[in-house]
Amino acid sequence: MNKRRILFVCLGNICRSPMAEYVLRHQAAERGLSRLVETASAGTSGWHDGEDMHRGTKAELKAHGIAADGFSSRKIRREDPAHYDLIIAMDDDNLAELENSSNSPT
Repeated sequence: MNKRRILFVCLGNICRSPMAEYVLRHQAAERGLSRLVETASAGTSGWHDGEDMHRGTKAELKAHGIAADGFSSRKIRREDPAHYDLIIAMDDDNLAELENSSNSPT
């Protein structure tokens, strides 16, 4: 069975999308499905490129037993739509930004 590649997208890639990325990765691992799911996240803006996730996000993940190490925020890339099987926008504004970019983020 092929691995499904899923990308979560929010504005800055420091709160919502990394939370979704790490929760899904954790859930897949708990169910023995890690070999079937690849998760990642990105932002529609590059405001926080290279930064760690928000401390509140990290604390919430930790409170639920989810390690949040090794994260570095990034902006969505031009090649992402071709690489991922599913791109999930975290809100309507993020979706509109993705649609307006004509699948060619900078």
